[in-house]
Amino acid sequence: MIVGQDRAVAQFTDAMRSGTLHHAWLLAGPRGVGKANFARAAAMRLLADAAGPPVDLPGLGTPADHRIAHLLAAGSHPDYRELERLERMTGGLARNISVEQVRSLGDLLGATPFLSPWRAVVIDAADDLEPSGANALLKMLEEPPAKCLFLLVAHNPGRLLPTIRSRCRRLDFQAVDDDAMTSILIRELAGTSMDEIARLVSLAGGSVGRAIAYAGLDLAPLETGALAILREGDPSNARRSKLAQGMSAKAAAERYAAFLQLVPSLIAREARRLDGPRQERALDAYARARETAAIAQRLSLDPAATVFQLGSILASVP
Repeated sequence: MIVGQDRAVAQFTDAMRSGTLHHAWLLAGPRGVGKANFARAAAMRLLADAAGPPVDLPGLGTPADHRIAHLLAAGSHPDYRELERLERMTGGLARNISVEQVRSLGDLLGATPFLSPWRAVVIDAADDLEPSGANALLKMLEEPPAKCLFLLVAHNPGRLLPTIRSRCRRLDFQAVDDDAMTSILIRELAGTSMDEIARLVSLAGGSVGRAIAYAGLDLAPLETGALAILREGDPSNARRSKLAQGMSAKAAAERYAAFLQLVPSLIAREARRLDGPRQERALDAYARARETAAIAQRLSLDPAATVFQLGSILASVP
């Protein structure tokens, strides 16, 4: 079920019903708002309708007992491929989706479909394509086989080749509103108190994926500490030092990753209630916090030093 993205669902289903479905769609928007779920649901619905029996459900729903749903759940549908970063032998995910992965689509695209006239490819996320992989994909988008649907998830569409963007129809995904977020989290985080769900909604900035990732990480002390710096400053460095010390252990890796996302969100939320010079400082701090967090993740910078630096950015606002 796709919640909070009614416009994107309507645009895609209208195109599907019209019989003029574009061969490539760029699903653009922030992380955690349902783009990948949408891509998989759209691919399933198209393949299910094409193979039969046709689905009689609104939106992009497909019954779990449909034979195509069974094949996709088992990872054995012959006319469907999904590309994402692979697990490394040393643990963790590869940095990119490789050109070899993209070229492996050749077997799908060059063969006659097995179960219906349609084939579908989901790339989650196209931002992760290495340059040679992006070029390989471009060639496929330039000369697509008949009745092949490409669904490209993109968190930062500006990083994609302009020629890839130009060959896709774009669907924009928005941050999920608080009411929809609450209903989703009640369903996904059964047993979680309403107070904690309200806290997660507040912290996640409209990203369901981020809220679910935050659950169980005990972020309340981090939020409290960061807000204290943001509102009252930290003239002795004690508050930012305390935050940094709590992030130095390996066991804190998930909380550290969450903190990198949390700080810009807190500053943005605070900026909305400020005005005058303090709001200007908050907006400047927001931009610097986002840049610092992005660089820290990309270059694997020391967590304690990065948290201390983010604390200094927070302390520049009061």
